[in-house]
Amino acid sequence: MQPMLKITLVAAAAALAAGAQAQSFPTAGKNITLVVPFTAGGPTDRVARDLAEALRKPLGATVVVDNTAGAGSSIGTARVARATPDGYTLLLNHIGMSTMPALYRKLSFNVANDFEYLGIINDVPMTLIGRPTLPANNYQELLAWMGQNKGAINLGNAGLGSASHLCGLMFQSAIKTDMTAVSYKGAAPAITDLMGGQIDLLCDQTTNTTQQIETKKVKAYAVTTMQRLSTPSLKALPTLAESGLKDFQVTIWHGLYAPKGTPAEVVKKINDALKVALKDPDFIKKQEGLGAVVATDKRIEPAEHKKFVQAEIDKWGAVIKAAGTYAD
Repeated sequence: MQPMLKITLVAAAAALAAGAQAQSFPTAGKNITLVVPFTAGGPTDRVARDLAEALRKPLGATVVVDNTAGAGSSIGTARVARATPDGYTLLLNHIGMSTMPALYRKLSFNVANDFEYLGIINDVPMTLIGRPTLPANNYQELLAWMGQNKGAINLGNAGLGSASHLCGLMFQSAIKTDMTAVSYKGAAPAITDLMGGQIDLLCDQTTNTTQQIETKKVKAYAVTTMQRLSTPSLKALPTLAESGLKDFQVTIWHGLYAPKGTPAEVVKKINDALKVALKDPDFIKKQEGLGAVVATDKRIEPAEHKKFVQAEIDKWGAVIKAAGTYAD
């Protein structure tokens, strides 16, 4: 057999095998692993566990959440980039997908080229909250307090590249006030220290702050959306935009990804299942209870998801560069 003919036949056989595998996806009894690049119990983990349950029926398979945390989500993200592209290893990540290219000088993966984009899941507003012993009881009083305590304000975050870190950068830039950044290994220890009075302020996702606001374990000052939220415990909070920070808006989104090279048929099956999951009444109710808004726009389509992330890379790259924040 001639060499070129042999290569062609091998390639054809491989393509047929891949096609057959895609048609049978997912295989009965085989679990799908959903990698969350953050610690268990955090806001992104909560979204992932709700989504895993909502995906179970339309996919016809059990979706198991696996937390692979560290380095601003880059460790878990790299794991999925290296995984076999067969649809059985997926990634759920937040806005970190758009900030890692600017935050890290060296990444073992390329956000734009090493993943199949499967769709945006939700948008999560942020809340500006303070320790319960802060003397300020509203945003205007908070501004006055910050003016009196310049150089002595501690602003917590859940780690480099976290949602709270990004929101904090934008907030400091908007009010032209530097604060001492206190980084933690996750949202949970940051909010624990805020409740205990070890730090002064935190800007974090509603998925992580709503319960503490409801139980008055923290003081809430504002939300980061352009309109007030409809969540009962948050609807009285003003927006930072209406409080004087014109056009201030930070919304944390979550998206679903697969390794580059995942067969198109498998990508379509997962995307179809995602669209069903996003309409699941129980999933919607759980997300609304956390203050999150389930995606219904064109970003649930893979191509639009990718286009959106690229725009976010450009946006946050400028913010991070201006702040001079980098990691090795």
